[in-house]
Amino acid sequence: MKTIYHREEHFKGGNTIRDIVIGMSDGLTVPFALAAGISGAIAETHLVVTAGFAEIAAGSIAMGLGGYLAARSDAEHFETEAKREQLEIIQQTQAEEQEIYDIFAQYGVSQNESSSVVTALKRNPTAWKDFMMKFELGLEKPDPSRAFQSAFTIAFSYVLGGIIPLFPYILISDSHTALLISASVTLLALFGFGVAKGYFTGTSLFKSGFQTVFVGGMAAGAAYLLAKAIS
Repeated sequence: MKTIYHREEHFKGGNTIRDIVIGMSDGLTVPFALAAGISGAIAETHLVVTAGFAEIAAGSIAMGLGGYLAARSDAEHFETEAKREQLEIIQQTQAEEQEIYDIFAQYGVSQNESSSVVTALKRNPTAWKDFMMKFELGLEKPDPSRAFQSAFTIAFSYVLGGIIPLFPYILISDSHTALLISASVTLLALFGFGVAKGYFTGTSLFKSGFQTVFVGGMAAGAAYLLAKAIS
């Protein structure tokens, strides 16, 4: 009998892609809006660049710390729920058994059919706890290094995205011309970023690209008008 090998090709980089999206989208829009607002008030592009890089430094640190704290909160929440679930298995065993039956019932598996699974899980309390964490609470154990990875990914993506709209101001002395080129480059970068995001997440490339341009353009436009009004 010929053995058939099935290769799973599901995408597993969701957390990393999410961090890149968060960092890159903000990095493209916020420094652009700041630079555009400042360039409407002053003509010296070197001041725009200085202010832009200062914002990138502050923004990347703040965004990175935000990602770190969010990942740490997820890990702490998981540990708290795991301890609570372990205690419930000991103190409320019958109720926890019934919850297993209820979980399988959602998939059309009868109590008689799932009883062998319950028996097997009762022999292994750790596996029982892990089962309940995943299928009852929908929680997966976070990667211990997730917090630092998230902080670095978001911060680096923010810096990379922020440099793109500032680059024309570095090369061109006329702030008005630099603004027009910066806007064009930023929109192109948003589209390319959206296409790349669509590729990795398996969605329509052009749809993802145009959505990213629309959302990023709206955010940048609103921030630009606000910065213009303040300046």
